[in-house]
Amino acid sequence: MCGIVGVVSHQPVNQMLYDALLLLQHRGQDAAGIATNQSNTFSMHKANGLVRDVFRTRNMRSLNGNSGIGHCRYPTAGSSSEEEAQPFYVNAPFGITLAHNGNLTNWEQLKDEMFKNDRRHINTDSDSEVLLNVLAHEIQKASTDVHLTPANIFQAVTVLIKRVRGGYAAVAQIAGSGMLAFRDPNGIRPLCLGENETADGKEYMIASESVALEGMGFRFVRDVLPGEAIFIDNDNNLHAQICAAAPKLNPCVFEYVYLARPDSVIDGASVYNTRLKMGEYLADKIKREGLAEGVDVVMPIPDSSRPAAIQLAMRLGVDYREGFIKNRYIGRTFIMPGQAMRKKSVRQKLNAIGDEFKDKVVLLVDDSIVRGTTSREIVQMAREAGAKKVIFASAAPPVLYPNVYGIDMPTRDELIAHGRTVQQICEEITADALVYQDLEDLKKSIADVNPALTEFEASCFDGKYITGDVSAEYLDRIEQARHNPKKAKVAEDAARTQLNLNTATTES
Repeated sequence: MCGIVGVVSHQPVNQMLYDALLLLQHRGQDAAGIATNQSNTFSMHKANGLVRDVFRTRNMRSLNGNSGIGHCRYPTAGSSSEEEAQPFYVNAPFGITLAHNGNLTNWEQLKDEMFKNDRRHINTDSDSEVLLNVLAHEIQKASTDVHLTPANIFQAVTVLIKRVRGGYAAVAQIAGSGMLAFRDPNGIRPLCLGENETADGKEYMIASESVALEGMGFRFVRDVLPGEAIFIDNDNNLHAQICAAAPKLNPCVFEYVYLARPDSVIDGASVYNTRLKMGEYLADKIKREGLAEGVDVVMPIPDSSRPAAIQLAMRLGVDYREGFIKNRYIGRTFIMPGQAMRKKSVRQKLNAIGDEFKDKVVLLVDDSIVRGTTSREIVQMAREAGAKKVIFASAAPPVLYPNVYGIDMPTRDELIAHGRTVQQICEEITADALVYQDLEDLKKSIADVNPALTEFEASCFDGKYITGDVSAEYLDRIEQARHNPKKAKVAEDAARTQLNLNTATTES
């Protein structure tokens, strides 16, 4: 999960890119970067940290040009090193910058092919650098002279889609030619197009979520289709073509559950409305299991579970209360590496209002349960605040399998639901009762909002990997890489530094 944005304008884009990244900050807190283009010269600044911390006035002044791309990262492949912050740049052919959201499942094979066959050197362990070099190589093969045509671009993306496996959405800028955006043939990771009419002509923005477009005053035009490439040339002409042989829309269900902002619309479905529906279906299951009787109050675990909790309470006819207050200066605990770091940050992130819990049967609603660390701490906090009984409800089904398409939960032993029954999980998080959403109901929650969505990428719930190349051996391999002590230490240190910085900011 990362946030990407590209802007083609008639005025300097550095501030627009910065502001758009702030709107996408929820998609990645590890690093941020911007690359702009002026007169075929790229300017770039990137570093580890939040968007607000990476860019200073001197950095912004150096980012010249009327077009550019931006990225906020949370790492799913490679490491947390600053060298792997995006955008990436390659100087041949033409000069290309690229920002990528997602994860390539065959990046190691591609990296090997790049070196042996294509004579390209990949300097990091980032699959995004691999994706950039595959694109650059195919553009070089497709181009006939120094002037690229849209046909050359689309031919290159067509071959790229044949070579690359996984979930990905990308924006790239090609010196002397224009801006390119493309999405994987299954439409796993989101990408959308916006435009803005100005006195000087039309401007374009491409971003991971519609909230970035609307927040910057752009009109949402449409989602980029699965397997589609969009090219905006230097004369501001927009060209689009489906470059995949058999594209099929399978959006990631976890975008709707947790990743996306509620005010975004992804593939025609309002994230907020899908979460309301999740609450309705979850309420019905709670009734069927006989757990609704005696509940005094329904409370969300802020923030992404709030719509589901509101609708659930209404459906059950039970009071809704905000029992936990969130410190918004602490990062998302799902993203933070290390159990100890997550446990510490939960207590700093949430504080219970004792009067709302005292002597009550409390139904807590969260968007999902991944590792269980946060859930366990929250249940304990509710008990310490005086709750008589704690029922825990998840708006998502049990997370049973690793996600390999851009969400950082790649090891089975980190998933509390893997190999455990619901009762065992309930005991592990110390709740009195536990209810999970059914997978079919989760899918209905999205399809009810947009009936055109009939199939989804839900591998973390059902273990079905739609790219067809994820085996048990593959999962074993990425888990071994995950447990690399050196990489784990780098990630832990980065998270600790950010947590201490956020705490200092809060205290000041």
